[in-house]
Amino acid sequence: MLKIALTGGPGSGKSTVARMFRDLGAQVIDADEVAHEAVSPGRPAWEELRREFGPDYFREDGVLDRAKLSHLVFRDAEARRKLNAIVHPQVAREIAGRLKDLAAQGVKLVMVEVPLLFEAGLEKNYDLVIVVDAGEKEQIERLTARDDRPLQEAAGIIDAQWPLSAKKVRADFVVDNRNSLEKTRSQVQKLWQRLKNHLDKGFEKS
Repeated sequence: MLKIALTGGPGSGKSTVARMFRDLGAQVIDADEVAHEAVSPGRPAWEELRREFGPDYFREDGVLDRAKLSHLVFRDAEARRKLNAIVHPQVAREIAGRLKDLAAQGVKLVMVEVPLLFEAGLEKNYDLVIVVDAGEKEQIERLTARDDRPLQEAAGIIDAQWPLSAKKVRADFVVDNRNSLEKTRSQVQKLWQRLKNHLDKGFEKS
Protein backbone atom coordinates (compact mmCIF):
# COMPACT_ATOMS: atom_id res chain seq x y z
CA MET A 1 0.00 0.00 0.00
CA LEU A 2 1.28 3.43 -0.97
CA LYS A 3 1.15 5.73 2.04
CA ILE A 4 1.14 9.44 1.23
CA ALA A 5 1.41 12.25 3.77
CA LEU A 6 -0.40 15.50 3.00
CA THR A 7 0.94 18.44 4.96
CA GLY A 8 1.59 22.17 4.81
CA GLY A 9 1.40 25.15 7.12
CA PRO A 10 -1.41 26.60 9.24
CA GLY A 11 -3.97 28.10 6.89
CA SER A 12 -2.22 26.82 3.76
CA GLY A 13 -5.29 24.84 2.70
CA LYS A 14 -4.43 21.25 3.66
CA SER A 15 -8.01 20.32 4.45
CA THR A 16 -9.28 21.90 1.24
CA VAL A 17 -6.81 19.87 -0.82
CA ALA A 18 -7.59 16.73 1.19
CA ARG A 19 -11.30 17.15 0.37
CA MET A 20 -10.43 17.50 -3.31
CA PHE A 21 -8.49 14.23 -3.23
CA ARG A 22 -11.34 12.56 -1.34
CA ASP A 23 -13.84 13.78 -3.93
CA LEU A 24 -11.69 12.11 -6.60
CA GLY A 25 -11.88 8.79 -4.77
CA ALA A 26 -8.84 8.84 -2.46
CA GLN A 27 -8.92 7.23 0.97
CA VAL A 28 -7.98 10.09 3.33
CA ILE A 29 -7.24 9.91 7.04
CA ASP A 30 -7.35 13.24 8.89
CA ALA A 31 -4.78 13.26 11.71
CA ASP A 32 -6.51 16.24 13.34
CA GLU A 33 -9.77 14.30 13.42
CA VAL A 34 -7.90 11.39 14.99
CA ALA A 35 -6.45 13.79 17.55
CA HIS A 36 -9.97 15.00 18.44
CA GLU A 37 -10.94 11.41 19.16
CA ALA A 38 -7.72 10.77 21.12
CA VAL A 39 -8.49 13.56 23.60
CA SER A 40 -12.15 12.69 24.11
CA PRO A 41 -13.19 12.12 27.75
CA GLY A 42 -11.86 8.95 29.30
CA ARG A 43 -9.23 8.28 26.65
CA PRO A 44 -5.58 7.91 27.83
CA ALA A 45 -4.48 11.20 26.24
CA TRP A 46 -7.41 12.99 27.90
CA GLU A 47 -6.35 11.61 31.28
CA GLU A 48 -2.75 12.72 30.76
CA LEU A 49 -3.76 16.19 29.60
CA ARG A 50 -5.98 16.67 32.62
CA ARG A 51 -3.15 15.68 34.96
CA GLU A 52 -0.65 17.92 33.14
CA PHE A 53 -2.71 21.06 32.54
CA GLY A 54 -5.40 20.85 35.21
CA PRO A 55 -9.21 21.15 35.15
CA ASP A 56 -9.15 24.80 34.05
CA TYR A 57 -8.56 23.62 30.48
CA PHE A 58 -11.65 21.42 30.43
CA ARG A 59 -15.30 22.35 30.09
CA GLU A 60 -17.95 21.44 32.66
CA ASP A 61 -18.92 18.38 30.62
CA GLY A 62 -15.33 17.16 30.78
CA VAL A 63 -14.50 17.91 27.14
CA LEU A 64 -11.10 19.46 26.51
CA ASP A 65 -11.34 23.19 25.85
CA ARG A 66 -9.21 23.08 22.73
CA ALA A 67 -9.48 26.82 22.08
CA LYS A 68 -8.24 27.70 25.57
CA LEU A 69 -5.41 25.18 25.44
CA SER A 70 -4.49 26.44 21.97
CA HIS A 71 -4.12 29.97 23.30
CA LEU A 72 -1.68 28.63 25.91
CA VAL A 73 0.47 26.40 23.76
CA PHE A 74 1.07 28.95 21.03
CA ARG A 75 2.37 31.39 23.64
CA ASP A 76 4.33 28.84 25.68
CA ALA A 77 6.82 26.57 23.88
CA GLU A 78 7.20 24.25 26.89
CA ALA A 79 3.44 23.78 27.17
CA ARG A 80 3.36 23.04 23.44
CA ARG A 81 6.10 20.44 23.85
CA LYS A 82 4.17 18.74 26.67
CA LEU A 83 0.95 18.72 24.66
CA ASN A 84 2.66 17.19 21.63
CA ALA A 85 4.45 14.59 23.76
CA ILE A 86 1.08 13.43 25.11
CA VAL A 87 -1.05 13.56 21.97
CA HIS A 88 1.32 12.65 19.11
CA PRO A 89 2.10 9.06 20.21
CA GLN A 90 -1.60 8.30 20.67
CA VAL A 91 -2.44 9.73 17.25
CA ALA A 92 0.42 7.84 15.58
CA ARG A 93 -0.78 4.54 17.07
CA GLU A 94 -4.35 5.15 15.94
CA ILE A 95 -3.27 6.07 12.40
CA ALA A 96 -1.04 2.99 12.22
CA GLY A 97 -4.02 0.86 13.19
CA ARG A 98 -6.24 2.43 10.55
CA LEU A 99 -3.58 1.97 7.88
CA LYS A 100 -3.24 -1.68 8.83
CA ASP A 101 -7.00 -2.17 8.54
CA LEU A 102 -7.11 -0.47 5.12
CA ALA A 103 -4.20 -2.58 3.88
CA ALA A 104 -6.05 -5.72 4.99
CA GLN A 105 -9.03 -4.52 2.94
CA GLY A 106 -6.82 -4.34 -0.15
CA VAL A 107 -6.66 -0.55 -0.38
CA LYS A 108 -3.64 0.36 -2.53
CA LEU A 109 -3.25 4.06 -1.77
CA VAL A 110 -4.01 6.07 1.36
CA MET A 111 -3.43 9.74 2.08
CA VAL A 112 -2.99 10.98 5.63
CA GLU A 113 -3.42 14.68 6.38
CA VAL A 114 -0.69 15.37 8.96
CA PRO A 115 -0.31 19.03 10.00
CA LEU A 116 2.91 18.51 12.01
CA LEU A 117 4.52 15.87 9.81
CA PHE A 118 8.05 17.27 9.82
CA GLU A 119 7.88 18.86 13.26
CA ALA A 120 7.03 15.48 14.78
CA GLY A 121 9.55 13.56 12.65
CA LEU A 122 6.83 11.43 11.06
CA GLU A 123 7.83 11.76 7.40
CA LYS A 124 9.78 8.48 7.61
CA ASN A 125 6.45 6.67 8.02
CA TYR A 126 5.29 7.60 4.51
CA ASP A 127 6.31 6.73 0.97
CA LEU A 128 5.57 10.17 -0.49
CA VAL A 129 4.94 13.65 0.87
CA ILE A 130 2.68 16.31 -0.64
CA VAL A 131 3.04 19.86 0.71
CA VAL A 132 0.26 22.41 0.27
CA ASP A 133 1.87 25.80 -0.24
CA ALA A 134 0.53 29.32 0.33
CA GLY A 135 1.89 32.77 1.07
CA GLU A 136 2.08 33.96 4.67
CA LYS A 137 -0.44 36.69 3.94
CA GLU A 138 -2.96 34.10 2.75
CA GLN A 139 -2.22 31.92 5.77
CA ILE A 140 -2.88 34.74 8.22
CA GLU A 141 -6.04 35.82 6.42
CA ARG A 142 -7.40 32.28 6.48
CA LEU A 143 -6.57 31.70 10.13
CA THR A 144 -8.12 34.97 11.29
CA ALA A 145 -11.24 34.45 9.16
CA ARG A 146 -11.70 30.74 9.82
CA ASP A 147 -10.98 30.59 13.53
CA ASP A 148 -11.70 34.20 14.49
CA ARG A 149 -8.18 34.53 15.88
CA PRO A 150 -6.47 37.86 16.48
CA LEU A 151 -3.73 38.75 14.02
CA GLN A 152 -0.90 38.32 16.54
CA GLU A 153 -2.07 34.86 17.54
CA ALA A 154 -2.40 33.76 13.91
CA ALA A 155 1.16 34.92 13.26
CA GLY A 156 2.33 33.04 16.36
CA ILE A 157 0.73 29.81 15.16
CA ILE A 158 2.58 30.11 11.85
CA ASP A 159 5.88 30.91 13.58
CA ALA A 160 5.49 27.87 15.86
CA GLN A 161 5.77 25.50 12.88
CA TRP A 162 8.44 24.93 10.29
CA PRO A 163 8.34 27.52 7.50
CA LEU A 164 6.72 26.31 4.31
CA SER A 165 9.97 26.91 2.44
CA ALA A 166 11.64 24.22 4.58
CA LYS A 167 8.77 21.79 4.05
CA LYS A 168 8.65 22.31 0.29
CA VAL A 169 12.28 21.25 -0.21
CA ARG A 170 11.50 17.96 1.57
CA ALA A 171 8.33 17.31 -0.41
CA ASP A 172 7.90 14.95 -3.33
CA PHE A 173 5.10 17.15 -4.68
CA VAL A 174 3.88 20.67 -3.96
CA VAL A 175 0.33 21.91 -4.54
CA ASP A 176 0.31 25.70 -4.93
CA ASN A 177 -2.80 27.02 -3.17
CA ARG A 178 -2.06 30.72 -3.64
CA ASN A 179 -4.60 31.31 -6.39
CA SER A 180 -8.16 30.26 -7.18
CA LEU A 181 -9.73 27.00 -6.03
CA GLU A 182 -10.12 26.08 -9.69
CA LYS A 183 -6.35 26.26 -10.20
CA THR A 184 -5.74 24.27 -7.02
CA ARG A 185 -8.28 21.65 -8.09
CA SER A 186 -6.61 21.36 -11.50
CA GLN A 187 -3.26 20.59 -9.85
CA VAL A 188 -4.90 18.03 -7.57
CA GLN A 189 -6.63 16.30 -10.47
CA LYS A 190 -3.39 16.01 -12.44
CA LEU A 191 -1.48 14.71 -9.43
CA TRP A 192 -4.21 12.21 -8.58
CA GLN A 193 -4.16 10.87 -12.11
CA ARG A 194 -0.40 10.56 -12.01
CA LEU A 195 -0.52 8.69 -8.72
CA LYS A 196 -3.08 6.26 -10.08
CA ASN A 197 -1.27 5.76 -13.38
CA HIS A 198 2.00 4.85 -11.72
CA LEU A 199 0.72 3.02 -8.66
CA ASP A 200 0.98 -0.53 -10.02
CA LYS A 201 4.17 -0.18 -12.02
CA GLY A 202 6.30 1.63 -9.44
CA PHE A 203 6.21 5.33 -8.81
CA GLU A 204 8.82 7.70 -10.19
CA LYS A 205 9.12 10.98 -8.32
CA SER A 206 10.77 12.94 -11.10
